[in-house]
Amino acid sequence: MSTPHYQIIRRPIITEKGLGVKETQHTVATKTQIKEAVQQIFKVKVAGVRTANFVGKMRRRGQNEGYRRDWKKAYVKLAEGEKMIEYAENL
Repeated sequence: MSTPHYQIIRRPIITEKGLGVKETQHTVATKTQIKEAVQQIFKVKVAGVRTANFVGKMRRRGQNEGYRRDWKKAYVKLAEGEKMIEYAENL
C-alpha cells in the first residue's frame, strides 16, 4: 500500500519556536514512509524520524461542542552534512 509523498507531508509548519524543525501531519504515516517522502521531495538524506501523536481537544462554540481532530507531528533529523531547507526565504 503506497501513499503518495505529498499526502504524507501536508505542509511545513513555520513558527519562531520550530523554524529549525520541519513537521509533517498524517496520522497513519509510518516513520519509514515519512523518511522516504522527505528524501524524495526535498532531496536530502534523513538520519532519523521521531513522531508524536496528539489527541484532539474538546472545543465549544456557543451551545455546540465537539472535538478537534487527532494529529501526528514528525521531527526529522537530517544526516551529517545535509543543509536544512529554508522556507523563510520563500515567504
